[in-house]
Amino acid sequence: MTAPTADAATEVHDPAVLAWASDLLDRAGGPRAMQQAVIAAVERNARWRGEECLNLLAPEAPMSPTVRALLSAEVGQRAAEGHIGPANRWFAGTRHIDEIEALCVELLKRVFGARYADHRLVASMIGNLAVYAAMTEPGDAIMSVTQPFGGHSSNRGDGPAGVRGLYIHDVPMDPVELEVDLDAFSDSARRIRPKLVALGASMTLFPFPVTAMADIVSEWGGRIFFDGAHQLGLIGGGQFQDPLREGAAVLTGSAGKTFSGPQSGVIVWDDPALTVPLTDAIFPTLAATHQVNRVAALAAAAAEFFAFGQDYMAQIVANAQALAGALHERGVPMLAAHKGFTRTHQAIADVTAFGGGEAVANRLAEANIITNKNLIPTDPAAAWDRPSGLRIGTTEVTRWGMKEGEMARITDLIVDVLKECRPVEAVQRDAGDLRRSFPTLHYCFAPEA
Repeated sequence: MTAPTADAATEVHDPAVLAWASDLLDRAGGPRAMQQAVIAAVERNARWRGEECLNLLAPEAPMSPTVRALLSAEVGQRAAEGHIGPANRWFAGTRHIDEIEALCVELLKRVFGARYADHRLVASMIGNLAVYAAMTEPGDAIMSVTQPFGGHSSNRGDGPAGVRGLYIHDVPMDPVELEVDLDAFSDSARRIRPKLVALGASMTLFPFPVTAMADIVSEWGGRIFFDGAHQLGLIGGGQFQDPLREGAAVLTGSAGKTFSGPQSGVIVWDDPALTVPLTDAIFPTLAATHQVNRVAALAAAAAEFFAFGQDYMAQIVANAQALAGALHERGVPMLAAHKGFTRTHQAIADVTAFGGGEAVANRLAEANIITNKNLIPTDPAAAWDRPSGLRIGTTEVTRWGMKEGEMARITDLIVDVLKECRPVEAVQRDAGDLRRSFPTLHYCFAPEA
């Protein structure tokens, strides 16, 4: 059966790609062939993105073989609504699921040194919505970081904060230092008196002054919410700041990205008064059946973190600094050069002179180097689709075992593309060769014999 044609004026997806898929299904000859078309697409992606590309996307990291295997575990087809424990479940027969989930919670608490943790967030953005549901009321004022400074929709009007009906004000940022302008924040926060200040950024290079900001907002009972979507692994590995110890009330983050587990969310906190409102917001409001296979994978990733997290995160940061420094020396302007470029897993290039972020990201992708376009402080927020910046992350290449020497080689390849020094096919070949020369994932346990 041919699917009805959507109205092009209301279809949000690329019509050309949908038309390709629809035509392929029409010609498939039956449901089994349709399934094979899906499998073939997955395999094409695995070959190209998994084996032939240098992946420099900041939001991505490869999971270990053990963690990946758990995502297909038998328990993934089981429902487990409710909190841990037989009296708290809506279904009988969950005693082993209780074991899996309890292990995950306790592992997360130990990784982050927190009194409480929750494992049921199938996406990190759901964690942000849980925080807003638990700690604010519609009409409350909050402050968050704007998108040209790395702020994410998670904490802006087009995301959970907006859905909650909050009045959203900007955290003042210094466009040169790429840090909070603490004097301006002090003035504006005392005028606005926000219920929450959300510290989260997808362009994240330097720590936030959490302690000073928490002291200011405590004057009227305000709280700091640290959205560590990108920094979660760096926090757990002791390579960034420690938000809960510095005065944040709650920490959310992505279980993927630097933490290198299954794509989903993590939330931890210390204040017992937040436990009931946060967990009530998670269940039954935002999460019911929450993919227990994913919970098992998250627990296994947390165990790996105990063994390898500190070394892994330290090398990620060292690689980001080395890559940024090499690019800057080769004529690719990098933000915050005067302060060492970055203290995280990512660095930001101003590629205005090379055609802008969108054009550069697409050219690099043709050469098997994956990055993403990114707003920078000189961009207006409306330029999100064609910004001036390029975001570069080192998490995945680090887990494949690459170090500072390889960052110099990656720099050569990027410069070859940006300055058109060599044909894209030659760069593509060299990028693939470099990636294939590191076939083993590091910072994880070797499979048992």
